[in-house]
Amino acid sequence: MFVQVIQGRVSDTEAVRKHLEVWKAEVAPGAVGWLGSTGGVTDDGRLIALVRFESEGAAQQNSDRPEQGEWWKGMAALFDGEPEFHNSSDIEVDTPGDPGQAGFVQVMQGRTSDPARARELMADDDPEWASYRPDILGSLNAGYDDNAWTMAIYFTSEAEAREGEQKEPPESMAQAMKEMESLSVGEVTYYDLKDPWMEAPA
Repeated sequence: MFVQVIQGRVSDTEAVRKHLEVWKAEVAPGAVGWLGSTGGVTDDGRLIALVRFESEGAAQQNSDRPEQGEWWKGMAALFDGEPEFHNSSDIEVDTPGDPGQAGFVQVMQGRTSDPARARELMADDDPEWASYRPDILGSLNAGYDDNAWTMAIYFTSEAEAREGEQKEPPESMAQAMKEMESLSVGEVTYYDLKDPWMEAPA
């Protein structure tokens, strides 16, 4: 899998949403290898989207389509300034539930001092996890340059996510979470998508 992260500030969320509907109707049917996307705009106007493709080659093939270029011109004009892009083939996906049913998505961004160890910790499938956080339907983590990463976590609802945050984790999980925190370099940035936009091929 290949993921492209697109982010930047926008002033008109509704205009962005409508323009994405144009992409879905007019451009998506010919998008080779497009697997889906997750995105949205935070309360303070920060847009972030994770677009998934089968491969980097498929993503490039889509970018080279004239209709994609024409659509992107309109999209770029909706950003306040230049948008940022991050490309990744270093993807970790976990789906204990159906992320497509999420009512709330939290996207986090940061850097780690040890990507290999961080992947090991995230891949540790603790059997207690499902009972501890049944509100988590899935996650997608993308690593890229300078040990940076973007992770989307899919929740049943914001209310259940906030309730889950207050729970005390089992000891083994608490240790793993503490180690993950120790690997973090600098501050983690959070994007709360209360109205997540999730698309997939028809």
